Amino acid sequence: MFRSFSVFNYRVWFFGALISNIGQWMQATALSWVVLTELTDNDAAAMGITMALQFAPPLLLVGVTGWVADRFERRHLLMITQSLLLVLGIAIGTLLLMGVMTLPLMYVFAFALGLVAAFDNPARQAFVSDVVSREYASNAVALNAASFNGARMIGPAVGGLVIVAVGTGWVFFINAATFIAMLVALLIIRPHELVPRAQSGSAGRLADGFRYVGKRPDLMVAFAMVFLLGAFGMNFPIFASTMALEFGQEADGYGLLSSILAIGSLTGALLAARRDRARIRLVIVGTALFALAAAVSAFMPTYWLYAVTLMVTGFSVVTTLTTANGYVQTTTDPALRGRVLALYMAILMGGTPIGAPIVGWVAATYGPRVAILLGAAAALVAFAIGATWMLASGRVHRNESRRFRLTIDETVPVAVIAPAPAEFSDEVAGTTPIPLPRQATARAAHR
Repeated sequence: MFRSFSVFNYRVWFFGALISNIGQWMQATALSWVVLTELTDNDAAAMGITMALQFAPPLLLVGVTGWVADRFERRHLLMITQSLLLVLGIAIGTLLLMGVMTLPLMYVFAFALGLVAAFDNPARQAFVSDVVSREYASNAVALNAASFNGARMIGPAVGGLVIVAVGTGWVFFINAATFIAMLVALLIIRPHELVPRAQSGSAGRLADGFRYVGKRPDLMVAFAMVFLLGAFGMNFPIFASTMALEFGQEADGYGLLSSILAIGSLTGALLAARRDRARIRLVIVGTALFALAAAVSAFMPTYWLYAVTLMVTGFSVVTTLTTANGYVQTTTDPALRGRVLALYMAILMGGTPIGAPIVGWVAATYGPRVAILLGAAAALVAFAIGATWMLASGRVHRNESRRFRLTIDETVPVAVIAPAPAEFSDEVAGTTPIPLPRQATARAAHR
């Protein structure tokens, strides 16, 4: 489960990211609560607009951000983006403590956060493949998800308590301080131990990532499922905050719901880390489980019953997204990994500008339970797309030895633009001849 920890650079990266993620989840909780309760009168639609502004830049700038992640040194790029996020956190916290923050101004900051994240996310995702070799990539992606959701289990609960104790402004200052951990980790990482990045003659063309995905129907199906889940199913700040208000809870109750959601999310991420590889069939199954869990949660009559169902929801969504991320990373041409991951992140996060305002309007007009059911319906459509493609692609076969058992073909890494360079693995080490010095060869022949 933790085999990637054998790599020094990954250990440093993991713990730096864990501390930074805790701060980011604290800030996400405070940002949602400020918009919902301080800048508006429980207006879920305004909250949806705030989320849309945060997630619009990755969609609008997908070609540029992916090219930047492939073209420039990712470690240096991450130092820049993390520093900018630190500055934005301090600015928001200062304006809140001064009492001059307004809803339009918060919209501007939400867009600015999304703009920096548009460059940060693909670089951060692709940087995992710089830190560990290909045989560890799927495990490293899953452990990253465990870090992210472990932080999600801590951050919202702590954020809610800080809001109740001293106010929302201080949460943004705490988040700004946690970015220092990520910057220190990036400085400690040993550059000479990073995996050499693959290059191709077409590395400068932005459209290559789109062409590559266009030739991979499996990736197109995975992206379609991720889009539906991200646009309508993953609006947890809207769902949890409005349901917390419906159950008569305050900011700490809302933060606790987010942390309980993360219990299931962390479990899903750790189980993903145990698997030897990421399989698209699990992405399809995960969307079905999410649809079921979300639908059940919409009918829960009490706060704690709703909280229990959130654990299953968190487990299913992280299983789906972690597997999808690992599948994309391990089956994509290394020379184009940054651009393809940028497209993946744009589809995942870029669906929010479309879905979040709709979900927010539904929650404000018809109630949060109807909004949750909308997310469940979208996940069901995603499952139908994946299952239909799986059957139509010819990957499902009848087992030769067992009459009522089916088998599914596996996906191997595909190189369309340029062949991937050989990377070290046990298989390579076991099949590569080792040249011997001439003297040793002569002695062996004499014997």
